[in-house]
Amino acid sequence: MNQPTPVLLLPGLMNDERVWSPLLPVLGAGRRVHIAPTHLHASVVDSAREAIAALPPGSFAVAGFSLGGYVALEVCRQASERIAGLGLLDTGAGADSEEARQARVRMVQAMGRGTATLGQIAAGFASRVVHPSRLQDKALLSLLADMAASVGSAGFARQQQASMDRVDSRAMLKDLRVPALVLCGREDQVTPLALSEEMAALLPDAELVTVEVSGHMTTLEQPGIVVPAVLRWLDRVDARSV
Repeated sequence: MNQPTPVLLLPGLMNDERVWSPLLPVLGAGRRVHIAPTHLHASVVDSAREAIAALPPGSFAVAGFSLGGYVALEVCRQASERIAGLGLLDTGAGADSEEARQARVRMVQAMGRGTATLGQIAAGFASRVVHPSRLQDKALLSLLADMAASVGSAGFARQQQASMDRVDSRAMLKDLRVPALVLCGREDQVTPLALSEEMAALLPDAELVTVEVSGHMTTLEQPGIVVPAVLRWLDRVDARSV
């Protein structure tokens, strides 16, 4: 009997491995799962290279959330012959707009000048990254703040630089002929649904999942929808790998 396909998971901006926590109890049974950090390098190229190096030889599936999606696409670029499946959650395949770049620069500069702390920036993000109905969810907001603290100011600055410098990957999507999952919160303000619709249309074998009553943090806001969607995707990956 074939072993389940190993999966590489990549967290987003100001996130650590806990952004994937709802999935781990169901993925860990017999499937090799590796969660690679995305805050140690100021380049998606370097983050992808290190993540690939940590995996055993052979094919694997890769899923990235938000910034992790940018890294996942770079993983596909660097290890195209090994990719068995691609998951893109609340992310996009294009390069940063000039407006987005300037916003990132302002946040990093504010921390450098001491006019804002990472905690203040993370708190300011809350209203943008979760659905309005979750703004009083103290446990969720506390987790987001704690993940940001674990990434740290230097890690946050590296993540922002990596995001700014990423290349446009949309032209590559048509060549990724593997089972793909593209998932996004209906009210994601950070990486709007239109970006996921664009990616799903370009990928040859993609399921597009729109997560209702959710903002950007779909894995934590609506795990009851996200977990089954990821499992369906991995079932398709495993079936293709037989």
